[in-house]
Parts: sequence; structure tokens; C-alpha cells
Amino acid sequence: MPRAVLQDLATGETRIEQTPRPVASATAVLVAAQASVVSAGTERMLVDFGRASLLGKARSQPQRVGEVLGKARVDGVGATVSAVRAKLAQPIPLGYASAGRVVEVGRDVTSVAVGDLVASAGPHAELAAVPANLVSRVPEGVSAPDAAFATIGSIGLQGLRLAAPAVGERFVVTGLGLVGLLTVQLLVAQGCTVLGIDPKPERRARAEASGARTVDAADDVLGAAADLSQGMGVDGVLVCASTSSSQPVHQAAQMCRRRGRIVLVGVAGLELERSDFYEKELTFQVSASYGPGRYERSYEVDGVDYPAGFVRWTAGRNMEAVLGLMASGRLDVTSLVTHEYALDKAADAYETLVSDPTSLGIVLRYPELDLTPESPLLRRRIDVGPASRPGGRGHVGLLGAGSFATQVLLPAIAAAGGDLQTVVSSGGTSASLAARRFGARQASTDPSDVLDDPSIDTVVIATRHDSHARYVERALRAGKHAFVEKPLAITSAELHTIRTCVEELTAEGKSPLLGVGFNRRFAPITVRMAELLSTRSGPKALTLTMNAGAVPPDHWTQDPAVGGGRVVGEACHLIDLARFLVGSPITEVRSTFLGGVGPRDTASISLAFEDGSIASVSYFANGSKRYPKERVEVFSGDRVLVNENYRTLRTYGWRGVRTVRLRSQDKGHRAGMAAFLHAVRTGAAPPIPLAEILEVSEASLLAAER
Repeated sequence: MPRAVLQDLATGETRIEQTPRPVASATAVLVAAQASVVSAGTERMLVDFGRASLLGKARSQPQRVGEVLGKARVDGVGATVSAVRAKLAQPIPLGYASAGRVVEVGRDVTSVAVGDLVASAGPHAELAAVPANLVSRVPEGVSAPDAAFATIGSIGLQGLRLAAPAVGERFVVTGLGLVGLLTVQLLVAQGCTVLGIDPKPERRARAEASGARTVDAADDVLGAAADLSQGMGVDGVLVCASTSSSQPVHQAAQMCRRRGRIVLVGVAGLELERSDFYEKELTFQVSASYGPGRYERSYEVDGVDYPAGFVRWTAGRNMEAVLGLMASGRLDVTSLVTHEYALDKAADAYETLVSDPTSLGIVLRYPELDLTPESPLLRRRIDVGPASRPGGRGHVGLLGAGSFATQVLLPAIAAAGGDLQTVVSSGGTSASLAARRFGARQASTDPSDVLDDPSIDTVVIATRHDSHARYVERALRAGKHAFVEKPLAITSAELHTIRTCVEELTAEGKSPLLGVGFNRRFAPITVRMAELLSTRSGPKALTLTMNAGAVPPDHWTQDPAVGGGRVVGEACHLIDLARFLVGSPITEVRSTFLGGVGPRDTASISLAFEDGSIASVSYFANGSKRYPKERVEVFSGDRVLVNENYRTLRTYGWRGVRTVRLRSQDKGHRAGMAAFLHAVRTGAAPPIPLAEILEVSEASLLAAER
């Protein structure tokens, strides 16, 4: 079974996890690593964060403290503490600089072939699926350990491109870690005179060996820069340090000549002084990792490259350039290696990283893998627990092991007594972690291991929205019960397919259950509202508000083809809640969206019901996080119910009915899952009638269109 290096954010422990074989998407490649490089900057920060106490973690991220306190005010202390603990309990993969052989290519990949030695932005893992645009073929004469430095070198190269040095110019590099020392070499190769600044003498010695002058960060750095530039001021400064202080940027401004250039490649405080920049008309820019395309979904996930005629140097082409410099001998990374460890000694490597001040380039070497078709390393399913118990109902397979699945759905399944059998995720690591944590039998990267397993009778689907309808149909036609996190479908065609599937199965005398994660109707506050409303007759008027908050326009949920848009993906909760509280079919849907440029994620949705009731659903993405996320008001027969964020129920005009206050917010996730699994075990009616599921899903699609 392939192994990956993970960091536990709660304890700081570095450990190796066995995982199923990752799946290479259409625009990705599967790489078998031969070597990888530990980042002395980024990964040291992660290890330090993990090893810190809870107070230390808070001090290192003060902006997060404000977010946590705000959540506690809105959702309650208990819910907030649970959310923080769940977040810290999820280990993360380490690393982003590796090299190895291509094992598999996605169907749309043409840049590399199986068997190629490539450098990649892959993690420390024996097998990793990496976007093809972040993979580059290694030239002849460059070894795998050297090629593994390509992404780190690309960080320095992108900073250089932004600074645009010319032959004969004088530059300063502040911070001589791995990126800083590579930046020094790149500047020297560009024909520049370079001054390196760092407090560590061994790092300054390495910079001098590459042709730079150096100065101790504690000495007269401004004087050294003046000497380098003969009093004119340097042409540019690349800040490659990692510090919370704003001093490096302030010093950079003082060193520069008029109209000099400053590029922040590393991490530094940004309390800038206007006079530093105003008087000299300096330019300041922050460099984003390897280059254009990095962190952009279209480039990394969809595999869309930029035309070279318009964007000459993308992240991938920067990696190619670094490898070319290695092949020509103008970039020496071997001299930067201070330690080497075998993969199974990865924990020792990270101990060296934090405890040895002389450590710099730490290389992990990987054993040669058996990649024949029958090799266990290429299995998409691994055993992590005891064999399945025979008999009974409620044997669960989970598709998708993201944060919502691990923090909400899996605890709900466990609390309801579900017998978790298999967890599936495309990357494998999250499936393996979730399977071990929640006592599953297997972890896999192949959905068929759930959908085709006769021992699994219940499929829980928590994948991206565009796959929901497909997996629901497969599960139902396989005779399994299906519980899908909302939405059920993101197009009318998908919804029609599910409706047809259900009708055909019903005609055949089959009746697997279908559940959707409309959990709000199971919340304790909602249940109490329904009890009170059941004593009233006549139509009702409802106002339901979700202060959803902003999501970047390029987030996958905003993509109609992948997430379906936020109205379909999230406002559906309130449409379902209105349907439940009214208790009558929806007859009309009208929507008005906020004008202006941007995604259609702020809308007022008007609903009319068969019994004469009306509801106004306000889904807003332009509000403050300090305001509660949800509020539900029901007006009926001179009486009013107000649900304040599923923590408080206030009543007006209800004689003898007291206000309900919960210690923590409860949106009904556990109760909803318990009700569904109870129906699976006992053969009871589905907790949400199928007709209502289809009706609400159709109404949500209509709301997004109008």
C-alpha cells in the first residue's frame, strides 16, 4: 500500500499513513515518487503550529481568533469548540516539491507519458495524483533528487520575473533560506550583482559561494546596500524571509534607488510607511508561489493552460525553466542539501527541520516500487479494520471524505449506530484517515467498491454536486438505500433521470429509500415550531433569511456545471424548511437577483403554496459575518414564531409557551441521519417523503433560473 507523510495539527506529530492508490483525473497524472524536498519555510511553520499549545496556536493566527469568537457569539460556545476540535483533528498532507516516474496519465493529458521522469508539485507520498499543469518532464542529466527542487526554485524565479532584473543591475535578497539561496543563484545567472542578508553565517557562506556579497541581518545592512550600489541605491530587493516583522520591507524601501522594485517572495509584516514609497515612487508586489495559474481552478483542476503568446511564464513553464537551468549547470541545488532521509524516517526529518539550525535542504528518498499490474501498491482499496459483521441492516458506504463528511456526516452516522463499511475519496488519504477514525472496514478511491459491494445496503453521498445525481441513480438501481447531501441534482435533466429511475423501480416492486440532507426540518427548534403550528389552521406567511456570506466567484460551488450555483446548493435548505413548516405543496416560484457584476448568489425568492400560504426566502451573500447566519419567522393567526439561528425560539401571542433556548446551535444533522438509518433498519417510511424531495429539488432549480 502506498504511503504518505501527514502532519497532525492538534499534536504536531508527523506520521506516515498507508492509503489506497490515488485516482488521476482527466487532467492529472499519477506519479510514483523517487525523491521529495522538505520546505524549510512553509513546512516548518506547519510543524511549529501543530506543536504549539492551543494558546500558542491562537497567538500565531490572531485573525482566526476573531473569527472563532464571532462564531461563538452567533452559534454558541459548544458548537464552536466542536468545530475547532474537528478542524484540528484532521491531519494534512505535507510537501509540494517532488520528482518521480509517471505511472498513469489522465485522458486529456498530452504533455507527459507513462514512464517519464517528472518534477511535480506533489506531496510527500509514494503515489500522488498531480495536476498536469504542475508537472514537468525532467531533462537528461538531472537526477530525481535535484529535480525535486523545481517547484521551490520556481518560487524564486517567479519573484525574479516580477522584479524584472537586467544585466548589470544591483539586487538585494533578504533571507537566505532555500528560496533565497536559489534566488541568489538566479540573479547571478542573470548578470546581476547581489547582496544577501541573513543572520546565519553558514547560509551567508553558501550565498558567497554562489557569487554574492553578504551581510549579517544584525549589522549595517543599509550601509552594505549603499556600498553595493555606490551610493545610488539598489535597483531592487527580493524579500525571501519568513517573519512577522515589517522591518525587512521597510529596509528594502530604504535601500532602493528612485523607482526601485520590491517583491515579497516570502512572508513578512506589511505595515508599510507611505513616505518610504512616496518619495522614491517605489513599486511593491507580492509574488504568488510558482507563477500564473497557481491556485486557479481552471489551470490546476480543469487543465486549461494559458497561451504562451499572452502569458509567457506560467507556473508549469517556470518549473520547466528551472529544470533547464539545472541541466545547463547554471543552477546548483545539490550544494543546498544538508540532510537526506529514507521515507520511513520522515518523522526524523521533521525533527531535524525544527531542531537543527544548520538544516536547509532536506531530501526524502523513496524505495523503488513494484508497479506491476498485480502490485498491492496499485490497489484502489485497502483494509483498515476488521471484516464486516454478517447480517443486519444499515451497513454504510460513504462516497466523499471532505471536511463536511468528516466533521458532520460521519459523527452523525456513528451516533446513529450506522455500521460504516467503506469510505471512498479520489485522493485516498482522506478516505484512509476517515476510515480509521470512524472504524470502517475499508478505504478506497473507487466508488464501485461501495456501489457494487453486496454487503453494503446504504450509500451516503458527500461528493461534489455534479456527481450527486449519477451516484444516487447507481445506488438505487443497485438496490441500495441512498442518502445524498444536498442538492439532489443540479440540472432539470438530472432530476428527470432520478424521477424516472424511482418510477421504474416502483413499477418493479422495489423500494429503496432516498434521503437528502435537508437537515433543518429535523432541528429541535424546527420540530417545536411544527408542533405549535400543528394546532393552527389557515394559511401562513413565512420569512426565511440566510446570511450566507461571500464565496469567491471562482469557487467550485459558484460554477453552474460543478456546484450548480449557491441557490441550488444551499438556498434549497430554506425552500425545504418552508415546505415542511407550511405542510402544503409549492405552486409557484419567483426569484429576483441582486443586480451588478458577479455571481448570482444574492436573491429574494418568493414561494406560493397550495393552501394559500406564502414564503419569502432571502439568500444573501453580501452581509456581515457578525450577524447570525439564519433566521426564520412564521406569522399565523395573530401569532408569531421566530427561530434565531437554531439556538433560540421566541414566541409572540402564544399563551403559556415559553421561549426555547439551546446551549449550542443544532441544525438537525444528527437527528436527520438517525431518522434515515432508523427507516433503513425497520422498513419504516422515509423521514422525508419522496414527493417532497423531488418537489423541493425542482423548486430550487426553478429559483436559480429566474
